[in-house]
Amino acid sequence: MEELQDCNSKSLVALPGSLVLHLFRLFGQRDQSSWQKYILAYFLLVRNEHFSGESKKHSDVFCDISELDVFPYATDFGSEELELNEQRPILKAQSGGDSSGNRSNDCYFPGLHDDLSQDCLAWSSRSDYPSLSCLNKRFNLLINSGYLYRLRRKYGIVEHWVYLACSLMPWEAFDPSRKRWMRLPRMPCDECFSCADKESLAVGTQLLVFGREYTGLAIWMYNLLDRSWSRCTPMNLSRCLFASGSSGEIAIVAGGCDKNGQVLRSAELYNSENGQWETLPDMNLARRLSSGFFMDGKFYVIGGVSSQRDSLTCGEEYDLETRTWRRILDMYPGGTSASQSPPLVAVVNNQLYAADQSRNVVKKYDKANNTWNILKPLPVRADSSNGWGLAFKACGDRLLVIGGHRGPRGEVILLHSWCPEGGEDGADWEVLSVKERAGVFVYNCAIMGC
Repeated sequence: MEELQDCNSKSLVALPGSLVLHLFRLFGQRDQSSWQKYILAYFLLVRNEHFSGESKKHSDVFCDISELDVFPYATDFGSEELELNEQRPILKAQSGGDSSGNRSNDCYFPGLHDDLSQDCLAWSSRSDYPSLSCLNKRFNLLINSGYLYRLRRKYGIVEHWVYLACSLMPWEAFDPSRKRWMRLPRMPCDECFSCADKESLAVGTQLLVFGREYTGLAIWMYNLLDRSWSRCTPMNLSRCLFASGSSGEIAIVAGGCDKNGQVLRSAELYNSENGQWETLPDMNLARRLSSGFFMDGKFYVIGGVSSQRDSLTCGEEYDLETRTWRRILDMYPGGTSASQSPPLVAVVNNQLYAADQSRNVVKKYDKANNTWNILKPLPVRADSSNGWGLAFKACGDRLLVIGGHRGPRGEVILLHSWCPEGGEDGADWEVLSVKERAGVFVYNCAIMGC
């Protein structure tokens, strides 16, 4: 970008297609901020207006863009692209302007075609979406429709945020890239739900919080699109203490206990696009206090107990294509006692990691040999409370350990980060953020990637 600072406006307008392509590739290879992508949109804008004066059509501009590696959708239109077109918000199409200089005010970026404007917005940081929705009704309609998030999912654009609930605190969101905390609106639940134990799950653009109200088990949902809480459709069989995991817009819950305390084998799949629950085939064994995760396109459940005394060391694998469960012996050696938290596990780049609650170390699962190998010590103590009050999560290509600490500054929550595939086995944990006056206990934590 520094090389372009001395260019005059005439040279900007006359930017050759090869340079614009180079800028796209440059932005696609680096972690650029949102304003740089808007500048890129401006380059395309002025170039488009310049060529429109020479009777050059928009199709020529899009022809140049189709050569880009960072825009694979331009050369590969399939059924998914047609589906996106069907779900596109009904908005007036915008031409790039005419030679007389007359333009419509009903557009995102003046002079820029709506399709390209929406692509630029999809590539911008979702931290900017709430502000963009306040610009005018058209931006508000686009942001709240969820179309940009469908575009991001199609193009593989993902930003991971941490959603956290600690002692005496409402839910908060943390953006690791900008190191910024954002407080969510207060959940309009009853007092019983606020005080009782809860479980959480992030799926698509929704945060689901499971708990118990005076009238029974309930699910509250925070919707990222309209930034508000509402009741979620209840499961076909309400449960608690279950294993759960999400992948894209779907999530699976398995096992747990029903309202009468009976340990369950049943499982359900939740689709955040339509808000519906689907009953899946039962697992081989009933279990509660277990953990779930997606890995290699399949859903897994490990650990847990089948009764107050019977700890389970086996795991189960669910194949979404064949709709069958496969039991894996000794997948979680040592098992889980009734006093321990569910296994603290996380998947980074299809590799499974666990926080050993008794030895305070991080382990990696060897898929080929069905064994675990110690990698490094945890940055906080996990054995003091049998794993309770500690979050161990995957956030993109990094592992997060979130726990409390008592020190000179009082009680704080520390967010530690480490890249397990960075090639530096001896690298220290990085402290992403220190949350003061938050207590020392993490009640709920979920990572939303969209």
